[in-house]
Amino acid sequence: MAQMVLPSFPAESTPINDIVSFCKRDGTVYYFHGSVPVFMHPEDDMRSFRMFTSQLVANGNCSQAQLVRAFGISAISMKRYVKRYRTGGPASFFAPPGRRGAPVLTPEVMAQAQGLLRAGVDRSEVARRLELKPNTLGKAIGAGRLVEPKKKDLTRS
Repeated sequence: MAQMVLPSFPAESTPINDIVSFCKRDGTVYYFHGSVPVFMHPEDDMRSFRMFTSQLVANGNCSQAQLVRAFGISAISMKRYVKRYRTGGPASFFAPPGRRGAPVLTPEVMAQAQGLLRAGVDRSEVARRLELKPNTLGKAIGAGRLVEPKKKDLTRS
């Protein structure tokens, strides 16, 4: 017959469930499976925290709800971490963030757009001709990178 083993957590640890606990000492977070330390990271290392807590869920050691209660994080955040872990693995937490593509408003396109605007062509038509989103052109005008001439007031004569 198998003998039950009672968990024996270190004295200063906070239990997450019956088998997993954590404690914070000298700016470091330590995780324990029973009395065995299994992982540690600096308190301010959020990437390691997200990776390890999502790994606990993915491996079946903790539920998302238990981690939400233990660490005081939002449930939706925990769900996002677990989804990221399941789709991209541990490395996804440490990968550099994705960067936007090449800018659409290159100097050449800016020069063409400015020329069309000076010629009195409407914003939406400039965007259509240069295959830009009207929103992109509007933001450039709003930021002062492009200048749209004032429309003449036709009500005055």
